[in-house]
Amino acid sequence: MDYEQQTTVLDFYTYPPVGDDDWRYVFQTARVRVLEMQMLTRPALLDMANAENFQAAADLLSATEYALTRAGRSFKEVENILQTRRSAVRELFADLILDEPIVHLFRTRDDFANLRLAVRRTLTEKPLGTDYSDGGNVTPERFEQAFAEENPTKFPPYMADAVERAVLAYYQYKDIRRIDYEIDTTQAEYNLKIAHRLNSIFLLALFRIQIDLTNIRTMLRLKYTESEQRNVFLNGGFLELERLERGLDLGYESLASLFFVTPYHRLVEAGAAYLMSDKSFLKVEQQCREHLTGFLKSTVQVTAGSQPIIAYLLLKENEIRNVRLILTAKKNNLDTKLILDRIS
Repeated sequence: MDYEQQTTVLDFYTYPPVGDDDWRYVFQTARVRVLEMQMLTRPALLDMANAENFQAAADLLSATEYALTRAGRSFKEVENILQTRRSAVRELFADLILDEPIVHLFRTRDDFANLRLAVRRTLTEKPLGTDYSDGGNVTPERFEQAFAEENPTKFPPYMADAVERAVLAYYQYKDIRRIDYEIDTTQAEYNLKIAHRLNSIFLLALFRIQIDLTNIRTMLRLKYTESEQRNVFLNGGFLELERLERGLDLGYESLASLFFVTPYHRLVEAGAAYLMSDKSFLKVEQQCREHLTGFLKSTVQVTAGSQPIIAYLLLKENEIRNVRLILTAKKNNLDTKLILDRIS
């Protein structure tokens, strides 16, 4: 019996277990603990969100690694700094992780993201472009060559499978959204397979939570658009697909009770209420991010292991996204309430 069969949504209250210590990672974990103390605090992000304008928000970053030069402060500079910080944290992650398959696994995130872009462009007969991420296992040059030659066998098997499934689904359903669904499905299956192979309780829990959060977003979007689609939920999460399908037939006010016995009760309740009142998915996204962040922070109980290092990578990437979100919103003079609803 595998981990998914042993562990149901009722086996834990809020977050699943993160696994045992791995004493090979004593030094690496200690280094990450120091770096965690240098991350932006929640009050710092809220101060940025409440700042009067873009310049004021940027000033609050002056003593951090995201500091902008006073001359110009163009958004191109912001993006360059954020890209540099993201590249740096990913390089550090690769240096600290002793198990190379884990590094490879997290690089596949960019591989699948590039595939979504390339397959969509190819099937809709749009120019492929050159804006692929270079953080994956497959180089942008190899991407261009594979699609120019219409030869997916140049990709690793997990990517070739995703391309084949996405193309077949697009022509079967004549729906561009099926591309994302098939690639998401392939990615979820691949993540779980590798986590099983690594015998990692933490990675299994992480990927199953991510599947649940994706499915909850999908359920709410299907309800909001009054879509008749039903077979678009990902398998492998903690939540039963029947519960999600039942949610499609209930009113928003009944969703919280449907998820009451799950760890996602507050998330669904807050997200559905905001969706009804503001016609926006901001709170859904914020609650999903907060739930995942809470799980990552639960790795504080691990004295030594790969778990804190993986958690640091994902938390740092989330910090970079928040800085980009706030500065972008300030640059475009968006309402402060919208920023706060998204990050708090």
